[in-house]
Amino acid sequence: MTSKELILQNIRKNNVVKNEPLPVLNNFGITYQEKFEQFSIMLESVGGHSLIVKKEELDSTIKEIYPDEKNIATNVEYCNIGNFNANDEDDPHNLRNIDLAVVKGEFAVAENGAVWVKNSENRHRSLYFIAQNIVLVVDKNALLNNMHEAYDLISFQKSTYGAFVSGPSKTADIEQSLVIGAHGPKSGYIIFVE
Repeated sequence: MTSKELILQNIRKNNVVKNEPLPVLNNFGITYQEKFEQFSIMLESVGGHSLIVKKEELDSTIKEIYPDEKNIATNVEYCNIGNFNANDEDDPHNLRNIDLAVVKGEFAVAENGAVWVKNSENRHRSLYFIAQNIVLVVDKNALLNNMHEAYDLISFQKSTYGAFVSGPSKTADIEQSLVIGAHGPKSGYIIFVE
């Protein structure tokens, strides 16, 4: 018997790892009685803002928040203030003059103030990051407690683009000071519609 075979035989003989079932993780993670309140606290801590409006008030609410923005792109079917179709552009560099992007969020997470966005309706994923300002529109019923609930909703079977976004662009790398709008949208709102 070679030394290799002897080593492998001893490993097999002394292997004490037992085949145990994985633990059940039901009811795992933090839950909140007031999910919107928790979401708002977390989002404001990183420079964003959130509010709840009725679906028919979405356009007027956005116009109140951003009265001076000229180039507005949107992929939210019931938002009618868009005047720039980002999907018509072949080159994503042409999106650099978008003042406001109003985009759909799939769901939001109270634990950390993040919103899951997918690129299924957007030709250019850069839309989320190149606009001067961003509004993520999420159904009020799609507000989850924690990331465990969020990961249960994400399908990795079909590989597409997706990201968690939380408010405007920011960095705290320099002297641990929070800088808003460092390399992306300079302001961010999450608007929940009911």
